[in-house]
Amino acid sequence: MTRPSPKQSAEKVIAVNRRARHDYFIEERVEAGLVLQGWEAKSLRAGRAQLTESYVQIRNGEAWLIGAHLAPLNTASTHIKADPTRSRKLLLNRNELDRLVGAVERKGFALVPLDLHWHKGRAKLNIGLAKGKKQHDKRAASKDRDWQRQKERILKH
Repeated sequence: MTRPSPKQSAEKVIAVNRRARHDYFIEERVEAGLVLQGWEAKSLRAGRAQLTESYVQIRNGEAWLIGAHLAPLNTASTHIKADPTRSRKLLLNRNELDRLVGAVERKGFALVPLDLHWHKGRAKLNIGLAKGKKQHDKRAASKDRDWQRQKERILKH
């Protein structure tokens, strides 16, 4: 029997929020666990998750993932009425939570879900502490990206 390499068993990405990097400057990342129901875990294993319209909110000293869409599997949720966009509690240490609350309330940061992945068999969510981009920032970023692409093309030839 062969053992899986550390890279194989480390992390498998389920869903990525590409919109987050376009709309925000990501200052810091935090990894949080998720409280899931059985059918949700099965649907994540099947890769049926979307983070595009989701956001993280802090209510009563707890972090919640709101608006993430986990499509239920027909076979997994026969006896339960599945709600694909329900609010899901995030599991964070008290220190991490206090630091995030402080940054959001005092400094005007936003909490944005970046990606959903498996880490040692458990579903984890990367949260970004982010500042919103203005329209001119987005244009400058796309201009830089185009220039980098063009530069690589020129250097290849």
